[in-house]
Amino acid sequence: MSDIAEAIVLHKRAVELTPPGHADLPGYLGNLGKSLETRFHKTLDCDDLRASIAQYKVAATVTSGSPSFKFSAAKQWATLLHRYFPASPETLLAFETAVRLISVIAGLEQTVQPRHSQLQSISSFTLQAAAAACALGRPDKAIEWLEQGRCLVWTQLNHLRTPLDDLRVPHPDLAHRVLEISKAMESAGSRAGRSSMGAKALMSEKVGAEEEALSHIYSAKEWNSVLYTIRSVPGFENFLLPPSYSTLLQNLPESGWVIIINAHKDRSDALALGAGLDKPIHMELPGFSSEMAEKLRENLTKHLVDSKVRMREVEADEENGRGCKPVGLSKGTVLRDVLAYLWREAVKPIFDALKLSRSPSVLPRIWWCVTGPLAFLPLHAAGLYETLNSHTIFEYAVSSYTPTITSLTNRVRNIRRAPEDASGLFMVSQPNTPGLSRIPDTTKEVRAIQTQLDTCGVRTLMLEGDAATIEFGVMNMESYSCVHLACHAIQNKVEPLQSGFYFHDGPLSLSTIIKKDLKYADLAFLSACQTSAGEEKPSEEAVHLAGGMLAAGYRGVVAKMWSIRGHQAPQVAGDFYEYLLTEGGKGIDGSRASYALHHAIQKFRTRCDNSESSLLAWVPYVHLGL
Repeated sequence: MSDIAEAIVLHKRAVELTPPGHADLPGYLGNLGKSLETRFHKTLDCDDLRASIAQYKVAATVTSGSPSFKFSAAKQWATLLHRYFPASPETLLAFETAVRLISVIAGLEQTVQPRHSQLQSISSFTLQAAAAACALGRPDKAIEWLEQGRCLVWTQLNHLRTPLDDLRVPHPDLAHRVLEISKAMESAGSRAGRSSMGAKALMSEKVGAEEEALSHIYSAKEWNSVLYTIRSVPGFENFLLPPSYSTLLQNLPESGWVIIINAHKDRSDALALGAGLDKPIHMELPGFSSEMAEKLRENLTKHLVDSKVRMREVEADEENGRGCKPVGLSKGTVLRDVLAYLWREAVKPIFDALKLSRSPSVLPRIWWCVTGPLAFLPLHAAGLYETLNSHTIFEYAVSSYTPTITSLTNRVRNIRRAPEDASGLFMVSQPNTPGLSRIPDTTKEVRAIQTQLDTCGVRTLMLEGDAATIEFGVMNMESYSCVHLACHAIQNKVEPLQSGFYFHDGPLSLSTIIKKDLKYADLAFLSACQTSAGEEKPSEEAVHLAGGMLAAGYRGVVAKMWSIRGHQAPQVAGDFYEYLLTEGGKGIDGSRASYALHHAIQKFRTRCDNSESSLLAWVPYVHLGL
């Protein structure tokens, strides 16, 4: 046996004998793989290479052993096969094995924060797998794997709220058991991270935390047990399993396109899904480079910081901003260059392939589902913004974002109209949050909206100043189908579920919101800064407030990628609700929110030019969801 093959055999034995969770082992396997690849290049020993790949396969598929080790082995198995034997019939199997293990690693037996931490190191592999599937002519597999390996935390939280109506009728006992276990797990999984317990914590607190952790593990085992039981029942074989490609096609929106863009260093591809189509439309994007997109992301982030519209933390000394200092006069063409690159190398080639025309009588919907650095770039505003003229995405379609296809199809399948006593808009205005800067334009914004809605007979409630407490805020979010939050926001990159919105007596966290039963949640308008600006790592988890509000149950969310001038927000919000009240009939219909935002931004654009400072003012507005 060669030295290389023997090394991998010894490694396999180490995987089986070493206790799970050993911190050094995943790094060891990765370093071993790099070392072996170097030796392969030097010796060109094909037999050694095949033997090593075979051992990685055994390590990846063995029934015992740590899931993180099995994933590392599967990753090496897939990567080596694709690099050296791309035509091998096992290549797709290897990638499939690795992708399925990602959700196991980020399993429900841990709290949300550890899952995010682990996903930082593995989320990019899903993009590699999708790129390989596209190269092998299997775009359907690329879509399946992107669904299985991205946004796992939000997806798992949504699984804990899956409607049980279909199961409840024939098997009420099983449905009740699922409901009870899921409530226990959701409560445990959304709790604050253990890091909040300092070294001086009482022993009783530490013992309580240990008992809580053990209870969580037990609930996770019960969850797996009940899922196994349900899936043995005829008709429920796929209950809560990752959807197959054919399943994803069943609940696509009736009009428009869902467009996935996978940006990886190996290649970039666009995959378009439309209702009534059996296969995705696959478009390779040879001119779109993930490396260039990453460079544009870095340049744009620096540009936003220099322009004082992108800050990491809430400032306490600024005036007239939504959590950041006022927008300064921006020089240069960084944002314009980003939008032009996105238009030329991504959006326009896709539109040409789909035969979408400029300025049709009725603009179609586009739902963008993006990966990699594209998650931080304003694809929805791509275009050529010349001094006197422009050629932009706005003339072709109305854009929205969706973290995953499943997130969108679930909303199509589970549309529920709120009864009269639950419909309406709940508004929060916090012009003077204790300890934070003044944002006086929130008062003008919210009161103008209330006047608009009262005139049309729409049920409204406004909490302002010291009346806007966390207790009353949560209570009224359950009582109103729509919410408008004009306040400071905080993005917690360490513990994402502790991100939230500042009410008078403190932050209302996503953790608190997600625990509530927002069964009629329709529209959330987040008039706060950077509510859809996620953290760079892990980029595939949509870790931002807008994604969290989607996970909490809202059908659609309006948010901002960065801050704007305070006096601009009331204008956009006023035009937004004016459109909803004019076009949507009686009440507020969140299904028209994307068109309402498109209308409001177009009106805003007529009031300004195509300068860099003007682009910074309106580009950050985005719509997510249905």
